[in-house]
Amino acid sequence: MARRASGFDRAGQATVEAVAGIAALMLAALLCFQLLAAGYSATIADGAAEAGAVALIRGEPVEPAVREALPGWARSRVSVSRIGTTVRVRLRPPALFSSMADKLAVSAEAGGKPG
Repeated sequence: MARRASGFDRAGQATVEAVAGIAALMLAALLCFQLLAAGYSATIADGAAEAGAVALIRGEPVEPAVREALPGWARSRVSVSRIGTTVRVRLRPPALFSSMADKLAVSAEAGGKPG
């Protein structure tokens, strides 16, 4: 004779499914946040590279101009290099794990001829 599931058993299954569903939603939200952070970092790295190129054209120091163009949280996460008339900015986005930030680092370049 087959045993019929009681109402209590079904409620327990619904609870387990709800917990798993909430965990999956949180993981998806964290992934979306990470992608948004990387995209925003690319945008501000581009603006900072342009600010560095403008400073280079004006004959001013490049690195302070790049750091000034970035928001406060990003100033410690940036590396600036200059190759000829090109300014290259590499920015690590905020991430849950530091190793993840290194892998998601974005770069931007801008340049011009000093006049």
